[in-house]
Amino acid sequence: MSPTTFDLAPGYAVSRVVRGGWQLAGGHGAIDRAQAVDDLIAAFDAGIRAYDCADIYTGVEELIGAARRRLADERGLAAARSVKVHTKLVPDLDQLASVSRDYIRGIVDRSLARLGAERLDLVQFHWWDYSFGAYVDALGWLDDLRREGKIHLLGTTNFDTPRLSEILEAGIPLVSQQLQYSVLDQRPTHGLSTLAAAHGVHFLCYGSVAGGFLSDRWLGAPEPVGVLENRSLVKYKLVIDDFGGWDLFQALLRALRAVADRHQSDIATIASAWVLEQPRVAAVIVGARNRAHALANARIMHTTLEARDRAEIHAVIAQSPGLEGDVYTLERDRTGRHGAIMHYNLNDGRT
Repeated sequence: MSPTTFDLAPGYAVSRVVRGGWQLAGGHGAIDRAQAVDDLIAAFDAGIRAYDCADIYTGVEELIGAARRRLADERGLAAARSVKVHTKLVPDLDQLASVSRDYIRGIVDRSLARLGAERLDLVQFHWWDYSFGAYVDALGWLDDLRREGKIHLLGTTNFDTPRLSEILEAGIPLVSQQLQYSVLDQRPTHGLSTLAAAHGVHFLCYGSVAGGFLSDRWLGAPEPVGVLENRSLVKYKLVIDDFGGWDLFQALLRALRAVADRHQSDIATIASAWVLEQPRVAAVIVGARNRAHALANARIMHTTLEARDRAEIHAVIAQSPGLEGDVYTLERDRTGRHGAIMHYNLNDGRT
């Protein structure tokens, strides 16, 4: 394994930084589509050769498809094919009671059309509510589509340890799970890492910079009050609260800044590099608003922490009570602080 790539499966290497697609869905402001394609190409040129998207991210699969076509036109088919596209399949909450084989096939076919692809590189399956038990059936139907050649690899998104164990025991050949992991949130260590190690599953991690909170911008800043800029900041401010509050968060930022000083780097890069070092982690998924962000994100792959760095970061983490429960358990409680801000029916009215 090179410092910049990871073999997620035999013959399937991904860059250790994956270009996230959530910000291209419009939730952080209007999207200039031409500029968005330029920025995706810039990520490719910086060495980020994997893109993350979802069937529920409005317009993002189409943007990535356009970037791949441009790469093929300008750089050749080999360049276009070197880009791995990881899409998520997320049935609406209202559909879980009636999910069918045809419903799952329809979403896969729609993603193929949007991307302009003959096969999806990696489909990452998410399920909102475990009281509806058809998630194993749905993954079985996806595995059938894999055998048909419409999908190369299968993964999951935010399944907890008991359900992931159930899926693996059913013989579903998972290679990855996408989940939240950061210096603020180590819930993957609450049993899931052990299960993943036993079955050869690796993690693709979002949230490594906590929606931008883990950055120099917030070092020394007062605790925000009132309405935050976007839903990502609302989400990760709750994570900071559960980590131990604003004062402990500031102590963590100071520790990360001290490490960054030694590496001539920045807080966000160090925070993501820390995640890359954790067991079972294959890559971090990061957003980029422009070319400069893409270049900065690529530096994560070239940052190696030293023993002193790790010790200083862990000294602060050790003061935190930690987020409770398994992966995504807080977010699944639709009546709780974390779950109440989630959007659960994101395909409504979409074509």
